[in-house]
Amino acid sequence: MIDFHSHILPQTDDGAISIEETINILKEAKRVGFSKVISTSHYLEGYYESDENERNDLLNKIKQENVGIELYLGSEIYVSENMLEFLKEKKASSINNSRYVLFELPMGNETVLAKEMIYRLIENNYVPIIAHPERYSYVQDNPEYVNELLDMGTMFQSNYGSIIGLYGKKAEKTVKKLLKENLVQFLGSDVHREEHVYIFMPKILKKLKKIISSEKLKELTEINPQKVLDNGEFGEFGKFGDGS
Repeated sequence: MIDFHSHILPQTDDGAISIEETINILKEAKRVGFSKVISTSHYLEGYYESDENERNDLLNKIKQENVGIELYLGSEIYVSENMLEFLKEKKASSINNSRYVLFELPMGNETVLAKEMIYRLIENNYVPIIAHPERYSYVQDNPEYVNELLDMGTMFQSNYGSIIGLYGKKAEKTVKKLLKENLVQFLGSDVHREEHVYIFMPKILKKLKKIISSEKLKELTEINPQKVLDNGEFGEFGKFGDGS
């Protein structure tokens, strides 16, 4: 499996605080079946601003520990009118230097910036991917909002933890709906620390198999993430992983 969303780099955001903790987190990932992890440190102007060079240096140090996990660089960018500048100036990173960009929206209030930045990213040949839509209160109240953004050309990544209620009952209910309606293209741990998400993966996978087919699970955890790492193409939006 490929973990699409993680906060493993030490002292770059609110995730791991040391390389030792990073190594322990990655060992957990390997034990539960992950072979690749994409590091998506927060990029939030004024708070979390480790640039691409700094994060690459850290990632290379971690690779030298030979944990048995392939590591890739990305960012989870907090939506901002300056997102394109962050990417062009190598402050924030697309996933594995591809066209694919992971970003997050405000938790509690819908913002007009979401649609504006989706349009601008696509106009500049990026593919926007929105992190954990099931956690946003306005998506919980109106899941149709995801369809609106999907129609614009956005993709979506949901959190493994949402499936077992780690972010509350509303997020759990919403992620089930999104999965059943084929509105999610990737799954990620959003891991921040040891014994945070990975230890629950057997329970999560068991529950996932009751919600979606084994084929769909493979798409979300292996096929689609690998396409992004390869900077590949997808079929028609809403029909990811169908070979079109």
